[in-house]
Formats: sequence, structure tokens, C-alpha cells
Amino acid sequence: MEKRGALRAFWQLFRGYWNSEHKWKARGLLAFVIGLNFFGVYLLVRLNSWYNEFYNALQQYQADQFWPLVGEFTALAMLYIVIAVYAIYLRQAVQINWRTWLTDAYLSRWLGGQVYYRLQVQNSDTDNPDQRISEDISQFVNLSLQLLIGFLKQLTTLAAFGVVLWNLSGSYTVELGGWEFVIYGYMFWFSLFYSGIGTGCAHLVGRKLIGLNFEQQRFEADFRFNMMRVRENSESIAFYGGESAENKGFHERFAKVISNFWQLMKQTKILNFYVNGYAQLAVIVPLILAAPQYFAGGIALGGLMQTVSAFGRVQDALSYFVESYDTIAQLAAVVKRLTAFTEHMEVAEDVKAGIVRQEEGQQLAVEDLQVQLPDSRVLLADCTLNLPAGSRLLVTGSSGCGKSTLLRTLAGIWPYGKGKLSLKAGSKLLFLPQRPYLPLGSLRRALYYPGTAAGSDEKLQAVLQTVGLEKFVSRLDEIDDWSRILSLGEQQRLAFARVLLTKPDWVFLDEATSALDEPREAEMYQMLAKELPDMGVVSVGHRSTLFAQHQQELRLAGDGSWILKAI
Repeated sequence: MEKRGALRAFWQLFRGYWNSEHKWKARGLLAFVIGLNFFGVYLLVRLNSWYNEFYNALQQYQADQFWPLVGEFTALAMLYIVIAVYAIYLRQAVQINWRTWLTDAYLSRWLGGQVYYRLQVQNSDTDNPDQRISEDISQFVNLSLQLLIGFLKQLTTLAAFGVVLWNLSGSYTVELGGWEFVIYGYMFWFSLFYSGIGTGCAHLVGRKLIGLNFEQQRFEADFRFNMMRVRENSESIAFYGGESAENKGFHERFAKVISNFWQLMKQTKILNFYVNGYAQLAVIVPLILAAPQYFAGGIALGGLMQTVSAFGRVQDALSYFVESYDTIAQLAAVVKRLTAFTEHMEVAEDVKAGIVRQEEGQQLAVEDLQVQLPDSRVLLADCTLNLPAGSRLLVTGSSGCGKSTLLRTLAGIWPYGKGKLSLKAGSKLLFLPQRPYLPLGSLRRALYYPGTAAGSDEKLQAVLQTVGLEKFVSRLDEIDDWSRILSLGEQQRLAFARVLLTKPDWVFLDEATSALDEPREAEMYQMLAKELPDMGVVSVGHRSTLFAQHQQELRLAGDGSWILKAI
């Protein structure tokens, strides 16, 4: 990103929390943290004055001043320690509050309006949204606070010790061409010049770190995601015997991690050579500059030590960007990732559902429905249906003709379609995919998903028995990964249990019985007809046995044409 664009992107991410409903509490706590850092700078100025008194007392052998000065140092040091500890502690409190707010904001946007789904449908190049929400937000908050508070502290240090250094360094006379030039506060000006050159050179040396940090985060996330995919599909991989292929994939992704990290190491090595050389040179420079006055008797030992200390503080303040360049590079990479993620979510949010849903009439009516693929290929065109309550419709057709996409369109999650869906006011719809989603937690929670209602154990026991899962009655509150424990057939029967608990007006089944044998499949459909006779059913499937469970067939050709006929 260009510099102006990067600053604008940072401001867009930064300002939200500080203008939110928590702004006064947030600003007050941040102001208190900044105040503690300012007070810490004041204590450093006091300690700088202590250097003058202490070393002068040593030079003059004033033993009666030694212990009082040691006591003064102890008091100042203890107070400084307390201030420094609480400045960090309260800064972390600000960090927690800010991260919580920002994470909630991103989660709401990501989950709201099925943005998480649309990012995949639109083939967005947003990689690993989970890492951006969990890690990138944490890094953004931490690095932003670290740099902001550090900058303000160093700015205050520069103002305070700049005055001290100006007064201590006095004047320096330069003879040039018979003219004499008097430079007042010459050590302050030299420090300013030295730091300016150092900051510019640090940028030239370390600017490649921004891109390398960005790529490192992406490659690390891809490597982790590949391992997560193996864990989620362990059984399929084991059946295929795909360990060698997965291992090769791991090594390919890890090779990118290592290759980029070597480049990061080399660039960091160059920057560290520069930063450490710059810092070490800054140790001897003030001694060299102050030595003529000291040996000429212009200043005592205490004045020399105070001057060296003040020069070091001013130098540290002016060199803040040199020493923080690696941190700035990391922040720039994080801002780039979060900004890209935000822009992609904005694009997904702007894409509206193609189908218009309205509440009118007493039946399910579809008018002028058109379903397309992202490449504009039409799967279904000008489809009009009228299904009375309790109807049973079977959607058939060859693979890839758009059967599942039709259900996605009716659900309002497929953006590449248009038409009108009319339903009776207050109608409740439930969609069952081929592989049911089982959230982490108890079996009770999995049964009520996506709702959170909790019924009596007797009700749940009766439902489990109805769908043939009575052996799990005693494990309702057992917390585990139920998608791993239950077979696909058992998961599909659990999905039918959800139908009994939810009691929708219409249920849409996308090959929801594909893992069941034919007798069990017929049993599930007959159970729905018996328990929920007024519920409408729309099924997608390939089996010929499904015709006996439905009243009408909607056959899709995949080229836009369709046929509706009675069974």
C-alpha cells in the first residue's frame, strides 16, 4: 500500500473503538495510562538531576552526602518501578477491552448476512478469515498501543531532556574563514541530526520487512489450515491411504514458510546490524562531544555524567522509529491483511440475495425464479411453482444441473439468482444438508441446533427413540465432538430429530438420507408424514425409492429448462 493509503487504512481500523459506545471509558483509561507514562518521564528527569549531585559528591569525597543520595535514588527508583508496572498493566487492560470490541465487530460482520458463506461463493482471495479475526486483530491492538504509547512517551522524553541537554551542552565556537560561529545547545542539534540520518537509513534498510511479514503470516496460516483439513477429514484420508499425498502437501506449504522466513531472517540481520551499530555509536558520541569541556574544567564529573545521560535519553527519543522499525513493519502487514479482509466483507455485504421473499397467501409460491452460476451460466429459468401446505416435491436431475443450488436460492444464501418466494405469514423453514453440522458441545445442544431452547429429557428421549438413536439417551449432556462419534447415517437421523423438535412449516432436504439404507430412508419420511402431517417437504435426491415418498417431481435439465409433473 502507498504511504497515504496505509495511514488511511490504519485510521479506519483504529478509530472504531474510540468512537464507539465505550468511547469515554476507553479514552479515560488510555489517558490515565498515558499520564502514568508522562509521570515516569518526570521521574527520569529527577534521576538525571540525581546523577549530577551523586557524581559530584563522589568526586569531592563528600561521604556525608553518599547515603542520603542513595536513599533518594532508592525512593525514586521504587516509585518509578510502581509507575512502570501499572502503566503496562493498565495498557493491557485497554488492550483486552479494545480487542474484545474489535473481535465482536468483525465476528458480527463475518457471520451477519452469511458473509462467511458469500466469501467462499464469490471465490474471494481472502485466506484464513479465522486467523485474521483471532491473530491479526490481537496483533493490531497490541502493536498499535505499543507504538502509540511509546511514541507519546518518547515525545515527552524529547521535550523534557531536550531542555536539559540544551542547558548542559552550552555553546560551541566554530572558526570558518576568519569568522567565528557560536552554536548554542550544540549537543542537542547534533543528536537531532544524527537521529534524522539514522531514521532515514533504517527505512531504506528495513522497508522490505513489511512485505516479508505479510507473506510470512499468510504462509503460516496456510500451513495450519492444511493440517486442520487433515484432522477434519481424517477418516476419508485413511480410507484412501492418502498419507503420502498429504505429507507432500505439508512439505510444499512448509517449504514456503521456511523460504520466506530465511528471507525475513536475512533482512532482519541487516537491520539488526544497523540498529545495534547505531546504538553502540550513540554511547561513545556524547563522551567525545563533552570531553573538551570536561578536560578544560568547564564541567565537573557530575555534569559530564548528567550530560551523557541526557544525551542518551534524547537520542533514544529521536531514535524511536529506528528501534521500532521492525514493529512498524509488523503492524503495516497486519493492517494490510485486515484492510483486505474488511474490503472483501464489504463486497460480500453489498451483494444482495437474488430472491425476494414476502409473506402472503396460504402456500409456498415461487414466481419467475432464475438460478445462475457465478460465471453467468443459467441453471434454471422462469420457474413458477405453487405448493399447498403439506405438499411433497422431489427435485431430480443429473449431477451438476443445479438441484442443490436451487435450495440455496430458496434459502436466500445464493446471490446469483432472482425471483419471488411467497409464504404464509410466520412460516418457519428448515434446510437439511447432506452432511449435518454438529456444533461442539453436548448432544443436547446438537439436537436443538440452530436454536438454543432446552426441552425436557422425556421429550428428547422420545425424539431419539423415534429416529432410532435411543442408545444415546444417557449421553445427552456429554460434551464431545459428536461429528466424530456419530456415523454419517446417525448424523442424518439426528437431523430428522431436529425437524421433530423444530416443527417447521416447510423442510428442504438436500440428499439428507443418502447415508441411510432404503428401509430406514422410507421410515424417516413416513415418520415425518405421521408426526408432522401439515409440514411441506421439498427433497433433492437420486434414488428411485424417493418417488414413493413424494407427490410431484421437478426435473431440472441444467440448461435452464425444467419439467413439473405429478408422481
